[in-house]
Amino acid sequence: MVDLALSEQLAGTERITAVRRFGRSDARFRNLTYAAALLVFLIFVGIITSLAAGAWPALKTFGPAFFIRLEWNPVTDQYGALGPIYGTVVTSALAMLVAVPVGIGIAIFLTEICPRSLRRPIGIAIELLAGIPSIIYGIWGLFVFVPFFQRHIEPAIIDLFADVPVLRDLFAGPPYGIGVFAAAMILSIMILPFITAVTRDVFETVPSVLKESAYALGSTTWEVMTHVVLPFSRAGVVGGAMLALGRALGETMAVTFVIGNAHNIQESLLAPGTSISAAIANEFTEAVGTLYTSSLIAIGLTLFVVTFLVLASAQLMLRRLEQRAGGVSA
Repeated sequence: MVDLALSEQLAGTERITAVRRFGRSDARFRNLTYAAALLVFLIFVGIITSLAAGAWPALKTFGPAFFIRLEWNPVTDQYGALGPIYGTVVTSALAMLVAVPVGIGIAIFLTEICPRSLRRPIGIAIELLAGIPSIIYGIWGLFVFVPFFQRHIEPAIIDLFADVPVLRDLFAGPPYGIGVFAAAMILSIMILPFITAVTRDVFETVPSVLKESAYALGSTTWEVMTHVVLPFSRAGVVGGAMLALGRALGETMAVTFVIGNAHNIQESLLAPGTSISAAIANEFTEAVGTLYTSSLIAIGLTLFVVTFLVLASAQLMLRRLEQRAGGVSA
C-alpha cells in the first residue's frame, strides 16, 4: 500500500511538472506571436513616420493644394500630385472594370463548365501568369501590345465612338499606342490571374449539396451561379477583387513602360498620362533638391494612404456582407 501511494504521488508530481512545462512553452509561443504582431505594427508606424517626415517640406510649402495642383515643373520647383493621382485611380478603375467580370467568368468556366481533363492545365496556366514579373509584362506591353493596339485597336475604337456624345471625347485624338487606356489593359492582364485563382478557390468551397439541390429543382447553370454560388461566396470574391486592386494601385514597372509618363490630365483615355508609382520610378534618381525629392515622397505617401484606405474599406465591406448574410440566415 505504501508503494502504491508513493507511485501515485510520483505520478501526480510528474503530471504537475509536465503541465507546468507545457504552460511555459505555451507562454513562450504566445509571447512570440505577440512580438511578431508588434513588429508588424512597428514596421507600419515606421513607414508612415518616415514617409511623413520626408514629405513634410513639400506639404509645408504647398499645403493641401498640393493634392489638387496639376503643375509639375522641376525647373521652377512647382509640384502638384493631381496628375499622378488621376492616372493611378483611372488606370486601376479601368483595369478592375475589365478584369473582374472576365476573372469571375473564367472561374465559373473552370468550376462548372470546363471538362475535368482541362481544368488542371488551365488552372496551372493561370497560376503561372500570376508569377510572371511585372517588368516582363511591361516589356511585352511596349514591344508587342502597344504597336498592335496602336495600329488595329485604337483606330477602330476612335471610329466606333466618333458619333457618341460622351464616348467620342473619352476615346478621341491620335492613336498614340501608349497612354492611360493601354496601361489599364496591361494592368487588367496582370491582375486577372489573382482574381481568377481566388474566385475559383472560393467557388470550390461551396457545398455540392447546395448546387445539386438547385439543379434538381430545374435551375440552369446561370441560375445556380447567380442564386447559389455567388451569394454563398461573395465575401471571398470581394476579397479577391480587393487583393487585385491593391496590386493594380501599386504596380510600377509595367505601367511605367506603357502609360506615357506625362504629368497632365487629358479628357481622352488614349492620351499619355502618369501614375504615382511611375512618376517615382522615373524621377527619383534624378531628383535634385529637397523640394523635388520631398514632392516625390509626398506622392508616395499619398499612394500608401490610398492603398490603406482601399484595403480598410474592403475589410469593412466584407464584415457588412458577413453580417448581412448572418442576418438573412438567422
